[in-house]
Amino acid sequence: MFTGIVCGLGTVTSIQEYEQLRTIQVRLPEGACDNLTIGASIANNGCCLTITAIKGDEVCFDVMAESLAKTNIGQLQVGDAVNIERAARYGDEIGGHIMSGHIFTTTTINKIEDTLDNRTVWFNLPESAAPYILTKGFIGLNGCSLTIGEVTATEFNVHLIPETMNRTLFGSCQVNDRINLEVDAQTQAIVDTVQKYMQQYINRVKN
Repeated sequence: MFTGIVCGLGTVTSIQEYEQLRTIQVRLPEGACDNLTIGASIANNGCCLTITAIKGDEVCFDVMAESLAKTNIGQLQVGDAVNIERAARYGDEIGGHIMSGHIFTTTTINKIEDTLDNRTVWFNLPESAAPYILTKGFIGLNGCSLTIGEVTATEFNVHLIPETMNRTLFGSCQVNDRINLEVDAQTQAIVDTVQKYMQQYINRVKN
């Protein structure tokens, strides 16, 4: 379980290719290595990965072909930065919202609007995620817990403060970047439940 509060940027230091598997080695940001154990989970760009080896301040993750194809982890190259979050612990403050680290889909950045003190980023609205992306709702983007701003028929945006830009990849993001997206689980559950019962009602009326 994660909360979407990125602790800093990691750096990919090595990639090893195997059949249907890729091992990625990441140098973690300062302070993220404390009390690490093999088998623990760390979110990389919001994708929950399991530690398979620890080498000082660097850790290794084995990533299956399915995850490589359906997230932006498959696009990573040596030298790339990734948003890093350690798994939440009982008693921790939840500064964002509860996230599983299971990526729902990916989206792309359509437009970036910079002002003096903040940044607004517009994303393509994926059809599969559209029912769960609501104005002022929660969303996970590359592992960052963010509040949705505006939603149109084809796009949605988020507004970023300087702290978010300094701490995460959103400080260097560019148009057309592929971004991991996790919808809010509670929103998904409510929407799916309402749609289920509405369909049942419609079916009863027709019959």
